[in-house]
Amino acid sequence: MTDDIRDDELDDELLDDLEPVGEKAEEQLYEHFRVVVDKGQNLVRVDKYLFERIVNASRNRIQTAADDGFVMANGKPVKSSYKVKPYDVITVMMDRPRYENEIIPEDIPLDIVYEDETLMVVNKPAGMVVHPGHGNYHGTLVNALAWHLKETPNYDANDPRLGLVHRIDKDTSGLLVIAKTPDAKTHLGNQFFHKTTKRKYRALVWGNVENDEGTIVGSIARNPKDRMQMAVTTDPEMGKHAVTHYRVLERIGYVSLVECVLETGRTHQIRVHMKHIGHVLFNDARYGGNEVLRGTRFNKYKQFVDNCFDTCPRQALHAMTLGFVHPVTGEEMNFHADMPADMTQVIDKWKTYISNRDIE
Repeated sequence: MTDDIRDDELDDELLDDLEPVGEKAEEQLYEHFRVVVDKGQNLVRVDKYLFERIVNASRNRIQTAADDGFVMANGKPVKSSYKVKPYDVITVMMDRPRYENEIIPEDIPLDIVYEDETLMVVNKPAGMVVHPGHGNYHGTLVNALAWHLKETPNYDANDPRLGLVHRIDKDTSGLLVIAKTPDAKTHLGNQFFHKTTKRKYRALVWGNVENDEGTIVGSIARNPKDRMQMAVTTDPEMGKHAVTHYRVLERIGYVSLVECVLETGRTHQIRVHMKHIGHVLFNDARYGGNEVLRGTRFNKYKQFVDNCFDTCPRQALHAMTLGFVHPVTGEEMNFHADMPADMTQVIDKWKTYISNRDIE
């Protein structure tokens, strides 16, 4: 995500499965976009040039594709800073065939927290992908919204000016806002961009967090050693500025329940920042939280932790509150979604375990 603005949040999810050209040199690439530059074209960065020509593609997504070697000029990979010249043949290549991802309405239940003629707020369950992408073309939140709004005048699920304003990861539960009109999406998107929205998350993390509260500042970029991960980086040209505020709500033996407030919104931000300070989210498989990271070596304890993993089979992260200004009425809107059963149950298990251990 870049600066919390609309399409970048969606597009990062679609980029999760991309692999750099350099690592797939012997595999076939597929052309997704092609253009021959006009003879009168002024010198301009290729990311800006493509952003103005590719429908529903954010500049951030284009820059990421270029950094990974998928943007080419005259058959050779170029970085996003490359200046296009007259008669250049600019192509965007991918490691998978082009998919005409028309959004098909699907009758999938929605937990609607609020709805009016302008917007919706939904409570997304863990396990639901937000937007169709590689390997996930059906069963997404967007497909469910297309069904729910199929009788709504002027709502086209395939129109990028409408729909999701931001996103959360597949295995994160919680609140999302959806725009029903172009003006609403622009207005709400600007609030995310200018960081005036209010978002609080609940996370169960490994370890006893030392400080009662704190702020994590660390630029985030894709992990060069594992393209499926993000990581904190010190390279100013690679990372995107990210800030997370946290507060410990409860210490439960070998885990802690924390509240996280996002000042920025980057891909996997809370997951990456909490790992950076040594407290990986509980059962976050992508970042190593699905191993026993704190506690004893006794088999009984390992069995207990495995049982907790079964109870909450995903990273223990929930988008609990969401606040913004209504784009039409100007009213302050604030929404709350209780933690889902899998998180409350696993927290209760930890409390019981620690209580019994203390008695012993």
